[in-house]
Amino acid sequence: MKTLVLVTHNSGKLAEANDIAKKYGIRLEMPKNGTEKLEIQADSLEEVSQFSALNAYGKIRKPLVVDDSGLFVNSLNGFPGVYSAYVVPTIGNKGLLKLMRGINDRKAYFECCVSFYDGSNLISFAEKVHGTIIQEEKGKHGFGFDPIFSPDGYDGKSFGEIGLAEKNTLSHRAKAFDSFFKWYSNEQEKR
Repeated sequence: MKTLVLVTHNSGKLAEANDIAKKYGIRLEMPKNGTEKLEIQADSLEEVSQFSALNAYGKIRKPLVVDDSGLFVNSLNGFPGVYSAYVVPTIGNKGLLKLMRGINDRKAYFECCVSFYDGSNLISFAEKVHGTIIQEEKGKHGFGFDPIFSPDGYDGKSFGEIGLAEKNTLSHRAKAFDSFFKWYSNEQEKR
């Protein structure tokens, strides 16, 4: 089984990504030396994840993958978007729901950008899942904004109410990692 470093300290992200990785004979592990994911302020998730990948490689010196995700709310002009990692611990789900009070347009999407760097190749894979911001937190699964986001077709059921196996059939992160693992497996076969 091939092992790659996933630069994160979020065990939820690691579990979601490893659930997909195992289909490809890949196992992801967190950095052993305490390497933190350095995030810049940028206009896109791709810029953030690519910068983080390049920065982490300078410390780890082995092939690695980084993901950056964001929740983009239409009526809030895409906020929190690329600032989601900051917004979750500062105002959290309750704060975002407070910002949404009285707003009828609750459409939103989650986007994830996975960036891989091995010292010479820098490549990114981005995917989205569309849905709505529900009126209150629901469920105990997942992390971050999962309890307030309902993907299209789920009739108000939040990511927080969906188990990992089901979430990994439709989430932004699952799609982005699946795209990456397909590419990576293909590249490994060429060698």
